[in-house]
Amino acid sequence: MRHGDKINNLGRTASHRRAMLANMAIALIEHKRITTTLAKAKALRRYIEPLITKAKNNTTHSRRVVFSYLQNKEAIKELFSTVADKIGDRPGGYVRVIKLGFRRGDGAETAMIEFVDFNEVYNPNAGKEKKTKRTRRGGSKKTTDEGAESVAAVATEAPAAEVVEETIEDVVEEVTTQVEDVTEEVVAAADEVVEEVIEEVSDTPAAEETAPEASEEEDKKDA
Repeated sequence: MRHGDKINNLGRTASHRRAMLANMAIALIEHKRITTTLAKAKALRRYIEPLITKAKNNTTHSRRVVFSYLQNKEAIKELFSTVADKIGDRPGGYVRVIKLGFRRGDGAETAMIEFVDFNEVYNPNAGKEKKTKRTRRGGSKKTTDEGAESVAAVATEAPAAEVVEETIEDVVEEVTTQVEDVTEEVVAAADEVVEEVIEEVSDTPAAEETAPEASEEEDKKDA
């Protein structure tokens, strides 16, 4: 019975199993995608993901720890350079297992295991820049930054408001002076027109009165 046994021994001894998983991990690092049985793929996923997490921290200690598992310098170089750059922002789940069906020879269930970030078909964010979101318990800095920005904005807007008020006052004064000048000119022109009209009106009755007197004198002479 296998009570409490969560490790799939894969029908091999411990040393054989470690060597097999190390070789499969090297192949996956070099080719980014390999095809194997489903049981081996699941075992490889549990084996390689802690090593990829170690590769995020590029230090001598991390390299020595990973090298103790893989024993391959080229794989270590590829893991700590190309692979680490691709999966640096991912918090976990570096590989995926895709079932492919059953093998014709022995009927074993096969699967493909690959790096998530190296597949542009299944990864919609392959060509986009990744932005990390950092949070902390002490509260966000956003509120304090917004308060400082609002104070700075008020401080910069105050002199501008004073300048605007001064310019508005100047404009109002200029407009009032121009209106006063225009009204004076209009009043003077209106006075002139009224005087001319009064003169014309006063001249016309006198002419009409003299005209009948002249006609009466001419009638008397003819008679």
